[in-house]
Amino acid sequence: MRYPFLGWTGQTIGVTAPSSGLPEALHPLLEEATLRLRDRQMAVEIGQTVWAQEKAQSASAETRADELNHMLRNPEIDAIIPPFGGERAIDVLPYLDFAQLPEKWILGYSDISTLLFAITVKSGIATAHGPSFLEMRSEEWDETTTAWRRVLATPTGGTVTQWTSTSYQTKWNHAERPARYMYHVDAETQWKALDQTRSEATGRLLGGCLETIRHLAGTPYGDVRKFWQTQIDEEPILWYFEASEASATDIHRSLMQMVLAGWFDQASGILFGRTAAGQTVEDYTLLDVYETLSEKTGVPIFYDLDIGHQPPQLTLVNGALATIRIQGKDSRLDMTFR
Repeated sequence: MRYPFLGWTGQTIGVTAPSSGLPEALHPLLEEATLRLRDRQMAVEIGQTVWAQEKAQSASAETRADELNHMLRNPEIDAIIPPFGGERAIDVLPYLDFAQLPEKWILGYSDISTLLFAITVKSGIATAHGPSFLEMRSEEWDETTTAWRRVLATPTGGTVTQWTSTSYQTKWNHAERPARYMYHVDAETQWKALDQTRSEATGRLLGGCLETIRHLAGTPYGDVRKFWQTQIDEEPILWYFEASEASATDIHRSLMQMVLAGWFDQASGILFGRTAAGQTVEDYTLLDVYETLSEKTGVPIFYDLDIGHQPPQLTLVNGALATIRIQGKDSRLDMTFR
């Protein structure tokens, strides 16, 4: 594995939209996030794709890829953080030269994880699943969100720890801004183990948004066995997933497809982010899905973690060696960049 590095001072963040851009009504949010990063001594360079959105994409696949490639190769840009996710990041993958990608952090989630997953699996370059650019528009950052800076500033060989948040946001409300933070936290966080006797697991992190990365199975961008053999020295994989909208049965089908594709053959455990998705179908619940997956794979299952669309969320590094420990309010995730 190869790990990028983002120092603490004088850094420039590139903002490009490899999936969705912003309609005009959301432009003020981008401008606000830009000011917040500048307040924290970071420069920001915004690409043209960010300002537009049509037909569920910011621009054509070629245009999106060109701007992303430009920012990746520009030595004056130190990391790339898209504004948010979207629907069509998969279109960009054929236009990337994975053998020539520079070591530079890309941070994001939702549909951006399609890009992150493919880059790590194809190139062995670590990528970061965590807050999007628009989620940095708060005057103050909670401890969980703030961790993205510690994570991206961890050198190769170093270890970084993140802990469970205290509380989280169950739904978005852009019309009102809380006094200190941008999130409307309204529920208590509790990381959970499906089997209380199996509260710890270690492996190489890999995963993303279930509804988008599932489409990489069976493609050159989802060759997990090759990644396991050539990039992580056949060490076990600690999977993580978050779901945005899928029902319980849709999540079930996606996970069973991954089982059949062999994605979990080398798994040491599977982490799931809390979600408002996973709606019960007839009497088949999201918890039933986790229990079915446990029976199929035999590995420990952890759920309701700080991952995904109910922030705040951890910054998880694809390819990093990680250990998850479920221990109540002291639950933690340790990542080592080796």
